[in-house]
Amino acid sequence: MKRNDDRPTSRGALLVAGVVSVVLGTFVPFGGVLLYPFTLLATWVHEMGHGLTALAVGGSFERLEIFADASGLAHTRNAGGTVDALVCLGGLVAPAFVGAAILATCRGPRRARVVLVALAALLVGSLAVWVRSVAGVIAIPLVAGVVVGFVVWGSPRERMFLAQFLGLRLALDTLGRGMDYLFSDTATVDGTKSASDIARVAQGLGGPRLLWSIAVAALCVVVLGAGLFAAWRRAPGARATAPRPRRS
Repeated sequence: MKRNDDRPTSRGALLVAGVVSVVLGTFVPFGGVLLYPFTLLATWVHEMGHGLTALAVGGSFERLEIFADASGLAHTRNAGGTVDALVCLGGLVAPAFVGAAILATCRGPRRARVVLVALAALLVGSLAVWVRSVAGVIAIPLVAGVVVGFVVWGSPRERMFLAQFLGLRLALDTLGRGMDYLFSDTATVDGTKSASDIARVAQGLGGPRLLWSIAVAALCVVVLGAGLFAAWRRAPGARATAPRPRRS
């Protein structure tokens, strides 16, 4: 029985996503503008991490703001202290965990479609309930529209590409500006400077800020490495087997 070697694979989708990301970011004029909504997507994931963690620990999530400089702010209420530190940690690790989950999960067209539908639903739901800023109101529907367009009109291969592209963009954002932020004592949100998330983690849980920065950075790198490995490894049974010659 002849095996179909033309089916899309997560390895191929990841390769194409990486090439497209590099070309857009490096060689295409105004490529950064095209990637800008996906930078805001990473901000959305970060702030949603704060908000949903606040809900998980018994606090409240009032609203989410995303600004044109790609900074963001989740307005939450919680008990402070250790709980506040956990809410800060939730936002810091969210892009790495979500990116790794997308990379690891979308190893087939059906799974990619399910993940994209879920992501579109979360984007639209957050827009209705929490997003309350001009940049967010513009960027979130734009990204949701792209995702829905691929789900409705894209081929299985194209849907896998978009899923891996989104996971890769979250990974790159984590390893880029996310790492810079992890090792900073302060954060500037819409022009206003305040204590950074990792500084608040150290304040709430105790210990040197630098030690927490290293620990959280290492966790993010390990998680992303696992996600990339899962996306890259060959699916079980996918290895081609050369037919053996028959003896007469």
